[in-house]
Amino acid sequence: MFQAHPIEGAAKAEFYRELLLQLSSLLGEERDPIANAANTSALLFEMMPNLNWAGFYFLRDNAELVLGPFQGKPACVRIPVGRGVCGAAVERKHSILVEDVHAFPGHIACDAASRSELVAPLIHNGGVLGVLDLDSPVAGRFDIDDQEAMERAVSIYLTASALQELPSVHATST
Repeated sequence: MFQAHPIEGAAKAEFYRELLLQLSSLLGEERDPIANAANTSALLFEMMPNLNWAGFYFLRDNAELVLGPFQGKPACVRIPVGRGVCGAAVERKHSILVEDVHAFPGHIACDAASRSELVAPLIHNGGVLGVLDLDSPVAGRFDIDDQEAMERAVSIYLTASALQELPSVHATST
């Protein structure tokens, strides 16, 4: 059974190197994308400081994101593509780092305590399948190092998961 190991006193680069090794180990031979999303969310929420939400939204019918596995307070269930940080990441097909969510046009406040957000899209075969979303109650919590690490975490998730087992997830050409 997997056991997360605390990563104490490490510089950010070393912290993420160890966290991503733990994520690879955790997902191991598991191929179910829902199980892998649940464990990815749990590990990130447990190990990363200053998070109040970590989870996934999956794209449905190329029009809206639907809540997937997460850790944190109850969240918005459906987010239209193009709305909020998550919807914008799908539309733009790249990660979005927001230092102050109150300054982001169209931000969707699922948790009023959230001040900063980092969203990395799940891109497979050129299409977006969903997003990994991290929220923090600390303004400016995320930086480019966090963004790059979460893009690598998404890559680990996608590599481990048998994506064809999500029959209602569709890629978008947006």
